[in-house]
Amino acid sequence: MAFAGLKKQINKANQYVTEKMGGAEGTKLDLDFVEMERKTDVTCELVEELQMKTKEFLQPNPTARAKMAAVKGISKLSGQAKSNTYPQPEGVLGDCMLLYGKKLGEDSIFSQCLIEMGEALKQMADVKYSLDDNIKQSFLEPLHHLQTKDLKEVMHHRKKLQGRRLDFDCKRRRQAKGVRSPYSSPSHSAPKHDDEIRQAEEKFAESLSLAQIGMFNLLDNDVEQVAQLSFFAEGLLEYHQQCTEILKGLVSALMEKKEEAVNRPKLEFVPKTLADLNIEGIHDLNHGRRFGSAQSLRPRARAPPPASSVGDLPSADPLRAWDVRPHPAPRSYAPVRDPWTASPLPSPVKSPARTPVAPAKGPCCTALYDFEPENQGELGFKENDVITLISKVDENWFEGSVNGKTGFFPISYVQVTVPLPNM
Repeated sequence: MAFAGLKKQINKANQYVTEKMGGAEGTKLDLDFVEMERKTDVTCELVEELQMKTKEFLQPNPTARAKMAAVKGISKLSGQAKSNTYPQPEGVLGDCMLLYGKKLGEDSIFSQCLIEMGEALKQMADVKYSLDDNIKQSFLEPLHHLQTKDLKEVMHHRKKLQGRRLDFDCKRRRQAKGVRSPYSSPSHSAPKHDDEIRQAEEKFAESLSLAQIGMFNLLDNDVEQVAQLSFFAEGLLEYHQQCTEILKGLVSALMEKKEEAVNRPKLEFVPKTLADLNIEGIHDLNHGRRFGSAQSLRPRARAPPPASSVGDLPSADPLRAWDVRPHPAPRSYAPVRDPWTASPLPSPVKSPARTPVAPAKGPCCTALYDFEPENQGELGFKENDVITLISKVDENWFEGSVNGKTGFFPISYVQVTVPLPNM
């Protein structure tokens, strides 16, 4: 029996190849049957595509669908049935508005409106969940049943019909060759071949009948299929009607809140000062200094490093390092000119080509950084300039001269080469 079945399959394959490549003609069925086959194929494609597109309509987020499918597959593998609810976008947005509306506090109109809209979106999400369940029950499940039962049975009969037709045509073609051959001798097995052809013809006729009946019943099912479409349309109508009612109530509530916000009297706001908050400012910390707050000065173009990295530079008070004018020193040394008055010395124009100046014999220092004067009486210089020291004003400022100009400059910008006598 196993050999006979294998031989039958070989004969079918031989007949199929002969028809496709050898030009042999198989048994032709009528045009009505061919049209039923075409419509059946279209129905198969329609049912599969319709299920997929309907799920995409109900669940438009592809990422969430993929996640749900992955979790469902893992649950099947682990043997644990886990039902997942699709996160409706209205519900996700509604949760966000509710959360931040409550965080803002319900004393403001804006937070109240956020909560109102969040609750409305949550209601729309619940309506969408009802639509999802309704469509799955009244539309998707019948389609799935049609695909797995009726269509599967029809396609089985069609496949069986194709195989039996090939077997019948193969045996009939071989018999025709044997009859037309002039060199063939009469055989006692001719009745046996006739019986095989007769059996093949009967099976072919049986499969043809079953396939026709199955396709006819499938295609003549308009009442049930139209009813499923009407259920779908009714579910959509009910969903949109409920959403319309929810949105109408939401718009009405928001308009009332808007009128309330417009009619609310404006509150005058006076910002508090540091004195109102009992906070001591930098002016209070520098009370008694001659030139006020150190924060009133902007930093130089190139700030110096900490005093510990400059070498012999003394560490300066951070609150006094940026004072523009020196403090009066109690020690008795030559009177210091007021830095806020112009220097009596002329200011010659500097040559653009600068060359290092040889160290002076008297007290002097070397500039570590560029210093640009910002106030009258300050002395500007460039990096590596040699500045002649005139006096030390206080612990932060020197008086000196360079390139024919005299003025004050910060100690932290220079390195003393020849100290002053009183240093």
